[in-house]
Amino acid sequence: MLQITLAEPGQWTAQRVATPNDPSGLALVRVHRVGICGTDLHAFAGRQPFFTYPRVLGHELAVEVLSAPENSRGIRAGQMCAVEPYLSCGKCYACSIGRTNCCRELQCLGVHCDGGMRGQIVLPVSTLYPSTELSLDQLALVETLGIGAHAVQRAEIVSGESVLVVGAGPIGLATIQFALAAGANVRVLELNPFRRDFVKSLGVATLSEYDDQLSPIVFDATGHSGSMEACFNYVQHAGRLVFVGLTQQKISFENPNFHRRELSVLSSRNSAGLFPKIMEMIVGGQIDTRPWITHRLTLAEVPEKFATIACQTNLVKAMIELTASDW
Repeated sequence: MLQITLAEPGQWTAQRVATPNDPSGLALVRVHRVGICGTDLHAFAGRQPFFTYPRVLGHELAVEVLSAPENSRGIRAGQMCAVEPYLSCGKCYACSIGRTNCCRELQCLGVHCDGGMRGQIVLPVSTLYPSTELSLDQLALVETLGIGAHAVQRAEIVSGESVLVVGAGPIGLATIQFALAAGANVRVLELNPFRRDFVKSLGVATLSEYDDQLSPIVFDATGHSGSMEACFNYVQHAGRLVFVGLTQQKISFENPNFHRRELSVLSSRNSAGLFPKIMEMIVGGQIDTRPWITHRLTLAEVPEKFATIACQTNLVKAMIELTASDW
């Protein structure tokens, strides 16, 4: 099978490797789609925290089950599945209170361990979520949606509250969609004209620069330290600031202003237990990711085309399609 590895920042290797032949209690799956995430872009640029090289990227996955051990979840050969790519220890404090998304020993496919930019992979049955109704593209984007869904859950939005989302990349778009589903009045601050127009096409108010209107809830989905620091000044008194994106840089803020407004500042990492709800919302038409995919490429084209796609100003989401020659 074909395997694409990020050997070091900016450097890919492509090689033919043996297919897995001993699942050892795991499910064997064939990879059909791999969404390119901001994490992948940052890893390629050498700016991703908690990352080591070489690494097989790919954690936004749509897969086909080839074989599965006996299990209580009904996972069986032939099913098309979304993949929840977080492998938690089940023993630490976070896991003991159901916060497996921030497990102390968390391993995320394509980040801490090798992911899905290869023809086949073995996975725990617990990571697979089958659907007969969602397309392969939709299955691959459930994980991205989970990031936004979890961030909105962290914010505890009350219907009718005003929300400002800073950054309209895929994570920002996911946050926007779930904030709208929660009944929020959403505005979006985005510098990129193409992404701003894309958000407008969804019927959401956009800003090219901050308008001095404080919001009870602000989400920063940029992962840019300057933007994250500025967001402290966008939050209403007694409001909530949620950092969805992350940066390698330190974040500082003006303490008197922070205390005067008694802000709640929240981090949001991954998601936990939200895949079934998200998939139901897609089927029900509450969430629509079909307009997101602006670029497509094959697995074999990744070494040649990834850098070009990464710098496109009109990029919303790129999707890698695998075919029989990759398996």
